[in-house]
Amino acid sequence: MKILIIEDELKAAKSLENLILKIKPSAKITAQLQSIESAIDYLSENEAPDLIFMDIQLSDGLCFEIFKSVSIQCPVIFCTAYGEYTMDAIKANGIDYLLKPFSKEELQKAFEKVDNFKNFFQQNTQPDMEELLKKIGQDEGKKSFLVFKNNKYTTVKTEDIAFFYIRNEAPTLMTFQEQEYTLMQSLDQLQSILSTKQFFRLNRQYLVNFSAIKEVEHYFDRKLFVKLVIPSPDKLLIGKEKTTIFLNWLENR
Repeated sequence: MKILIIEDELKAAKSLENLILKIKPSAKITAQLQSIESAIDYLSENEAPDLIFMDIQLSDGLCFEIFKSVSIQCPVIFCTAYGEYTMDAIKANGIDYLLKPFSKEELQKAFEKVDNFKNFFQQNTQPDMEELLKKIGQDEGKKSFLVFKNNKYTTVKTEDIAFFYIRNEAPTLMTFQEQEYTLMQSLDQLQSILSTKQFFRLNRQYLVNFSAIKEVEHYFDRKLFVKLVIPSPDKLLIGKEKTTIFLNWLENR
């Protein structure tokens, strides 16, 4: 079985590969891709795999954009951290998904499902991706957040948030007015409900609003140093594996 992995987090992709090979030792991982652009190029130029594992939220947008550029007839198992509307969309179209973090047993069940419905995937056309994009609200994202501080609840408009980050192991939002609020959602969950055009996951600790970015500089080891319009508690660096994706995001919003 030839398997393609589309996942923008390198560690997550490697972990998934290891789990796959434990369950399917004879499987061949044909490629590990990190973006919509690289996936479209690969699928356009190479032989189709037997199965694709595809992260929903990629660094340069939602994976459903891939389906608008290339025809995919093999089964696809979507991977996601969280997203109520995303789940509904996938279920409505009969495509399996794995909720991160997932176990070896859950992955095994996904393989069994693919085997059981192998004929279905061979005989049916791909789902209506335009409808999927509408359901998950790609362009809009979440409009506001309910926050609690000083024994009071209030709402913060998403457009007023400069960045989300991990502070003392807790997800926290920082407004452009430099007000901080602790949140219950993880950064993975926040990323799944925010507009991919407006927010970018710089690294595991920071999710940044485009409007908060002042300038970007080249750094050591082919990294990028991102400066914001307000101070950030940490130096914001983007690893070399994400620099092209990030610059494309800045240019193609």
